[in-house]
Amino acid sequence: MKILAIPASNSRKSINRQLLTYAATLLDGHAVELLDINDFPLPIYGEDLEAEQGIPKAAHDFLAKIAEFDALLISFAEHNGGYAVAYKNLFDWATRINRDVYQNKPVVMLATSPGPGGASSVLGSAVNSAHFFSGEVLASLSVPNFYDNFDTDAGRLHEGELNDQLRDTLAYLDELAVV
Repeated sequence: MKILAIPASNSRKSINRQLLTYAATLLDGHAVELLDINDFPLPIYGEDLEAEQGIPKAAHDFLAKIAEFDALLISFAEHNGGYAVAYKNLFDWATRINRDVYQNKPVVMLATSPGPGGASSVLGSAVNSAHFFSGEVLASLSVPNFYDNFDTDAGRLHEGELNDQLRDTLAYLDELAVV
């Protein structure tokens, strides 16, 4: 199965990118591609801008990229309780082309943050709204206290309950491949 891993952050040092990179190593037998939303540069969405200039090619390219894959694995950065602006902007532009951004694909959603909340606010928003955008959320997991739970040198979660929870969450994608 082909899985597109999307870190919903434009930071190249994103802890959500690090979490996804590790998660990809746990998906044996699947082709996982890690997306960089910086490859889809867009102006800040605005109704007036869309009317004047149309929808930029990068938004079309983003939707075309999603179409190439069987499933999505997304890890959300939380900025002030909400989506990272770069991801939200990309998503908003994409919905102007096709509201069904997730294209009826199965989705596993993750989130992490340096604090104890584990970006659970944005993760909850993403999970609860996915069906409006034709996403079937199979599972989700919030990873709190990233720097306490993730070995940045080894690029992996420490062994233990959180690592087991991540494996269990990703197992939903493995089950799809068997069907």
